[in-house]
Amino acid sequence: LRGSKSFTAALPGETERNGHGLAYKSVSVGHLEVAPLSPSRLSLGRASSTATSTVAPDQGRPRDYLVLAIFSCFCPVWPINIVALVFSIMSRNSGQQGDVDGARRLGRMARLLSIVSIVLGTIIIVLYISISVTGNVSS
Repeated sequence: LRGSKSFTAALPGETERNGHGLAYKSVSVGHLEVAPLSPSRLSLGRASSTATSTVAPDQGRPRDYLVLAIFSCFCPVWPINIVALVFSIMSRNSGQQGDVDGARRLGRMARLLSIVSIVLGTIIIVLYISISVTGNVSS
């Protein structure tokens, strides 16, 4: 059996807030040194983008791959490259609003969809040219 890493501690101002009239609040060990987050940014799963941006401010603005997405729009795989362009624009907007994690995630998705579009478009163009050339040779 593994022991729990949570305990109860008396916190000032918490005497009547927990509904039981007790002056104790259950606290996890990992949350003792963390600054309080605003309720709108509170997350149970991943760290918020504000925590990530304060840890590594020297990384700069995340890439949105807009040029790659625009280039992929010249390939004949339009549903995929249009979605890549939309993800790229969403990544740029998220970066401008300060959501570094969201901008990075959307940028990676835009890059992936752009690369898939370029690869599939190149395959389609090569197949079309090869079929056109072989069709003209036999006639």
